[in-house]
Amino acid sequence: MLSRRHVLEMVGLGTAAALAGPVWSASPATVTANATANERQRERLQREAARAPRLREGDVLGLVAPAGFVGDRFGVEEIAATVRAMGLVPRLAPNLTARAGYLAGSDAARADDLMAMFADDEVRAVMAVRGGWGTARILPLLDFAAIAAKPKLFCGFSDNTALHLALAAHHCAPSIHGPNASASWNPFAWDSFRALAFEGATPRYAVERVAGTSLRARGTGPRTLHGGKAQGRLLGGNLTVLSALCGTPYLPDFTGAILFLEDTNESEYRIDRMLTQLALAGVLDKVAGIVFGQCTGCHNPDGGFSNYTLYEVLDDRLGKLGVPAFQGLSFGHIANQLAIPVGVEARIDADAGTLDVLEAVVA
Repeated sequence: MLSRRHVLEMVGLGTAAALAGPVWSASPATVTANATANERQRERLQREAARAPRLREGDVLGLVAPAGFVGDRFGVEEIAATVRAMGLVPRLAPNLTARAGYLAGSDAARADDLMAMFADDEVRAVMAVRGGWGTARILPLLDFAAIAAKPKLFCGFSDNTALHLALAAHHCAPSIHGPNASASWNPFAWDSFRALAFEGATPRYAVERVAGTSLRARGTGPRTLHGGKAQGRLLGGNLTVLSALCGTPYLPDFTGAILFLEDTNESEYRIDRMLTQLALAGVLDKVAGIVFGQCTGCHNPDGGFSNYTLYEVLDDRLGKLGVPAFQGLSFGHIANQLAIPVGVEARIDADAGTLDVLEAVVA
C-alpha cells in the first residue's frame, strides 16, 4: 500500500510534468494502435481469469437439454452410461425428459435446469444432451452475471451455438463446440474433446491430406478461398443459428475474430442467404479470418446444373472478403468431429489449412 508521502510525491511529479508541458506527443494513429493493443490485452487477461477448471476423472458433469427433447428414460440411461465411460459422474437435470412439442419442456423449465447446473458447486462442467431447436428461446431467461461468477465449461454444438455465442457476448468462461452427450463419441471425437477439456491442450487442427487408392485422390487438402494467415479470438458455430442471432444482444463482437462455421441439410441458396445476412449485418467485415468446416447434406435435393455448388457459394461470399479463409476442417454434423474451443485466441493458415489453438480453454 502506498504511503501518504508517496502519494503526494506522485501528485507533485504529475503537477510538475503538467506545468513543464508534454515532452512527446503520439500521433493519432499510434494512440489508436496502442489503445487497440491494450484493449486486446485486457480482453485476453479477462478471458484467462474467467477460464473454467479442467475436468478430472470422477468429476460431476451436468446434463441439460436446452433445445430438443431426449425422448424417454432409456435414452437418458444410454447417455448417462456414455458419461460414466468418460470417467465422469452424470447429474441429470430435473426436466431432462420433459417435453413440450419439439422442445424439452417449457422455456422456463429448460432455463431453470441450466441455471441450476451452473449454480451447483458439485457440478464441474455442463453438457447439452442434444441440439434441435429452442436454445435461443431461453437466452432472455438466463442470468449471465451469475454464470460468469462461477466459471464452468459448457459443451455442445448445433443449436447450442446460441448459448456459446451468448456466453462469449456476456464475458463468461470459454466453452467447447463439440459433440453433444448423445453423440456416438468415437475415438476421434473423444480424443479431441479430452485433449481440450481434461488436458488443457492447445492443439493444431489440419485438413486431412489422405489420398485414396484410385487415381482421383480423396481428401487431398483444404479448399483455400483466400490465402494468408490470421490471428484472433475464435468465435462461431452453426451458421443457421449464428445468423438468426443477428441484431440481438446475444451475438458477441466479431472485430478481429476468427470465425468458424458449419451446417447441415441446408440448400446452397440458404447458405448463400445466411452468409449474405452476416455480410449485411457487418459481421463479415469485422473478422480477421474464416474457417468453414463441414456442411453435411448441404445441396439442393432437386439437383441440376442451374444451381451454384456449395464451394461456389463459399468462394463468392467468403473468398472476396480479402481475409484468410478456407474450408475442410473436420467439425460439424459428422462422426469424426473435432472439439473447437470458443472464446480463446487462435491462428489460421488458409493456404496450409491449419488452425492453431493458442490458449487453453480450461485453467
